[in-house]
Amino acid sequence: MKPSPLSGVLIDLDGTLMDTAPDLAAAANRMRADFGLPPLPVERIAAFVGKGAEVLVHRALTDDLDRKADPDAFARGRSSFYAHYHAENGVQAVVFDGVVEALSQLRAQGLKLACVTNKPKEFTAPLLEKMALAPRFAAVVAGDEVREKKPHPALLLEACRRLGLEPAAVLLIGDSVNDAQAARAAGCGCVLVETGYNEGEGVAALAGAPGVGAILPTLAEAARWVLQRRRGPAEDATTQ
Repeated sequence: MKPSPLSGVLIDLDGTLMDTAPDLAAAANRMRADFGLPPLPVERIAAFVGKGAEVLVHRALTDDLDRKADPDAFARGRSSFYAHYHAENGVQAVVFDGVVEALSQLRAQGLKLACVTNKPKEFTAPLLEKMALAPRFAAVVAGDEVREKKPHPALLLEACRRLGLEPAAVLLIGDSVNDAQAARAAGCGCVLVETGYNEGEGVAALAGAPGVGAILPTLAEAARWVLQRRRGPAEDATTQ
């Protein structure tokens, strides 16, 4: 069976569109201060990013990727983190170089774009608006709008539904194993970038993993890769 032509691109937010680690670290450390805990380095808190805000709260409270805070501490911590992150969201975050141009290039070729992120909607929408990225997406699906977060495919499938596209006609650009697993489960293609967090591990080890088409340094280069593959070798040859 001939593969479906690429018609849409889904794009992760944290670590793919922009560097949000400074804001997340500021909020997490303010939460830790509320518990009388010392601050953690930005790089450490960046390693906690990837499975949504609630997992980040557990990890930031315990300083451990796998251990959970007790229920009472988690409830207090979640309330504290959300309050602090509302104040910090978008203060230090930076859109990566070339992102705006990359989104424009993808849209100019008729591709429908959606942002898919485990970040809650109450933080996602204001951040995209503040960074002037919201109008560039035909759809935005946040982590609390579906029942399961990445690496579950629910976010991606909902984005496909909103775009009116089949998963086989869509590709995800992300920065982590969570993105790769979600894309594979959803039946989408996947390209990973090296600007993200991936829970403290580099994405180079995912080269050749099932469903991962390429690993590229930035979103800008990922967009170029996508457009080259979409044009096909014959059209590329005519432009050289």
